[in-house]
Parts: sequence; structure tokens; C-alpha cells
Amino acid sequence: MTGLLRFLRVVLTARGRGAVGPLDECVLTFRVMPADLDINLHMNNGRYLQVMDLGRFDYIIRVGLFGETRRRRWMPLVGSETIRFRRSLAPFRTFQLHTRLVHWDDKWFFFEQRFTARGQLIAAAIVKGLLRGPRGNVAPSEVLAAAGHSLGPPPPLPGIEAWTEADAALFEAALARDIAG
Repeated sequence: MTGLLRFLRVVLTARGRGAVGPLDECVLTFRVMPADLDINLHMNNGRYLQVMDLGRFDYIIRVGLFGETRRRRWMPLVGSETIRFRRSLAPFRTFQLHTRLVHWDDKWFFFEQRFTARGQLIAAAIVKGLLRGPRGNVAPSEVLAAAGHSLGPPPPLPGIEAWTEADAALFEAALARDIAG
């Protein structure tokens, strides 16, 4: 129920937070609720990923893509993500999720998402995602043009290319074991 209520809040209030450009940061504030907790009584690691989905959804609305994604039947999909935890979030703690698009290539968008509380970094993640339509994957340049933006990708953050290569290698090794298996 907590996830559904958060989703509704993000959808209903996104436009009120103002439009953003493709490279602007979006910030959402949440509170750790009892349904977010694991057996260690801090926010469950899986809940971070769910909240990150909300941050990217807020971004899609505020950058001006929501209407186009619905009209063109484009669905946002995550290809890969990695998150690193630095501190935990205790019950009822207020925290912020910072979402920004940091790079894209011919297929993928790369988002940086950071959790902060009281000015401290709680967790940081990189998410690789795309939009898929009825005819397949949609190029990031086409997606940005649909929102009225024409700009080239910023250079990747340090480590994104190495992460992409390592991620692909790990997936291929797992796939090979599954096929052999």
C-alpha cells in the first residue's frame, strides 16, 4: 500500500514541482514507513529500487515526456542497475531522492540516483534504462526530440563505461552457465 500511495502522490504532484530540462536534477522527499522496514528495522534494500522507479517517473513527467510516452505507447524499462549503500534509513526518517540523467548512447539512458538524509549520502545508484514502443526500442535522441529537446549526450561519468562492460560480462557468464546447465 505504501508504494501505491507514493506513486499516486508523485503522479498528482509532479507538475506542481515544475518543469525541468533533460539534464536538471529532480528531488523527491519521502519518509521511511513501517512497511518499508526489513528484519533489521531499517529500510529494506528492495524498497530503494522501488523508490528509484518513482524518481524516474517523476523525471519523465517533469521533463515533458509523459504525454508522449502514453500517446506513442512507450514503456520505460530498466536494463541494469547498481546501488551502493553507505548508511541505513531508520523508521520514520525523512529522506530525499535525487534523480538526474547523466548520459545516453544510441540505446540506453543512464541515470544517477542518490538518497540523502540530513545532508548525508545514504546510497547512490546508476540505472541503465530505455523506452520500448510497439516497434521496439526507441533511440534516446528520438525520445528527447519528442519532448522538444535537441542536445547531445554529456560525457559519461567516470566509471560508467567500466560498469557497463563489467555488467555485460557478468550477465554473459550467467547466461552461459544457464545454457550449459
